[in-house]
Amino acid sequence: MKATFEKIEPVFGNSFTIRQFTDCSNKPFWHFHPEYEIVYVSNGSGKRHIGDHISYYKDGDLIFLGPDLPHFGFTEGMSEEHVEVVVQMKADFLGRDFWQKPEMEAIRQLFGRAEQGLSFYGQTKKLVGDRLVGMLELDNFDRLLELLSILQQLATSEEYNLLHATGFAVEVNAQDHDRMETIYAYVQENFQEEVSLEEVAKRINMTVPAFCRYFKKLTRKTFIEFVNEIRIAHACRALTDEHLSIAAVSFDSGFNNLSHFNKQFRLITGASPREYRKNLKKMVG
Repeated sequence: MKATFEKIEPVFGNSFTIRQFTDCSNKPFWHFHPEYEIVYVSNGSGKRHIGDHISYYKDGDLIFLGPDLPHFGFTEGMSEEHVEVVVQMKADFLGRDFWQKPEMEAIRQLFGRAEQGLSFYGQTKKLVGDRLVGMLELDNFDRLLELLSILQQLATSEEYNLLHATGFAVEVNAQDHDRMETIYAYVQENFQEEVSLEEVAKRINMTVPAFCRYFKKLTRKTFIEFVNEIRIAHACRALTDEHLSIAAVSFDSGFNNLSHFNKQFRLITGASPREYRKNLKKMVG
């Protein structure tokens, strides 16, 4: 999928950007940028859609993304009051050779892991989140020192999940980007009901066979695989409600057949819905 390029320029006197958001008024869009990005969401539940990775988080999130990894915003549809802090920095924002210093070895390895996306949990999420919020009150020099210290804390933490997110196989033009936005919007609106190949192909003026080839070429997966990933990601979130039965979660996620739901859930997450619910705190942090 061709993501929109987002140009990020630090304000005068700064080598990186830090911003705070307290609402979700901006329409989320599929975008990428060459900067590394740290995103802290103080509380609430939301969705991670990073490259070809889709999952949900609860009780806030702390994410570290590598450069040029396409993603949506992480607070789409969130109703809870929250604070979101976003830090963005180019790989060489402190000079080309800075990260080659022996003292930077742990952070250098952190940057390598971030190329697939990282989500931090536990005490790391809480402590680093508080520090990121506090950075907003510091002057430029102390803010830089605090960022280095935060990066070292992330680099030495074991409280993280590797998201295994990757980008897409090919670069496409603006027309293709618009088509993929249309496809994504259709699936988001309809995944809890029947999703029609004929309808989605019609919306982008293609025949069904042409659409299937087109989608597979751009995303490296079939359209049905994509729909099932969206449905299972929704199911993962629904499983946090212990009052819902597995069958109710299956139906609410767009599956009419419980056996098929269980099979797809295990295929995508590596666990059964019951196992996932049992280990939910461990899995989503």
